Amino acid sequence: MKHLKSSSADLRDLFKDSITVKYLAEPLKAVPACEDAAKLRSWMEARDFDVLGIEENGTVCGYVERSHLITGKCSDYQQIFHPSELIAAATPLMELLPLLREKPRLFVLESNRINGIVTCGDLQKAPVRMLLFGLVTLLEMNLLRIVRIYFPQDSWQKLLKGDRILAAKHLWELGRSRNEAIDLIDYLQFCDKRDLILTSAEIVDRLGLKSKRYGERFLKSAEALRNKLAHAQDLINGSSWPEVIFLAQEIEALLQRCEEIEMTTPHETESL
Repeated sequence: MKHLKSSSADLRDLFKDSITVKYLAEPLKAVPACEDAAKLRSWMEARDFDVLGIEENGTVCGYVERSHLITGKCSDYQQIFHPSELIAAATPLMELLPLLREKPRLFVLESNRINGIVTCGDLQKAPVRMLLFGLVTLLEMNLLRIVRIYFPQDSWQKLLKGDRILAAKHLWELGRSRNEAIDLIDYLQFCDKRDLILTSAEIVDRLGLKSKRYGERFLKSAEALRNKLAHAQDLINGSSWPEVIFLAQEIEALLQRCEEIEMTTPHETESL
């Protein structure tokens, strides 16, 4: 029995060991506590800074928000870092996402010093895009694997519209001309795999998709995210960061359920 060599656990381990908050955060610029508040606000507005650190004796000990600054000294508006606002530089990106779903920013702690800041805007950067693309790619791979399990020997062709089969055959012929020995099923698009998955009430139930309508909306959202990532587009165009982060969490959960479906046909599963 052949299993996938990649899984959501493998992806999580890769990012846990290699790509962390450290590679996403921006340095936290800090100013002395005695700085004039009004002047600093103008300076921050000119540079589109929402937050700055407050420094005393060479150590960042708090922060100010631009919207709070009016008159007097920065120390008058200084806020103390709350533990819930801090995140270690070594934190895996997958653990960062749900935290930013609840907060607009987090301050980065490295070697007992607060020296960085990470915001939702930083989620547009390459490390997060790599993580998200890895998730949706694994999802598509697993959808294909499940199609192979439930619709063996090209039985899936009876369930797809003629134009979708012709599209796959066109790509298959191009592949053959390049001596690529790949089955026709390998040329199905994301939308084809989605539609095939949703034809089976058993698959919908096993994947915890609640209903065919919910599954269609969810998988279309995953496909839309994949397309934005593939074309380097704004990830929150037509959406929001809480929605994108929630979608990523749901994709990871779905991946785990996909991977629980063994490489056996439904008939073989019943006989075990």
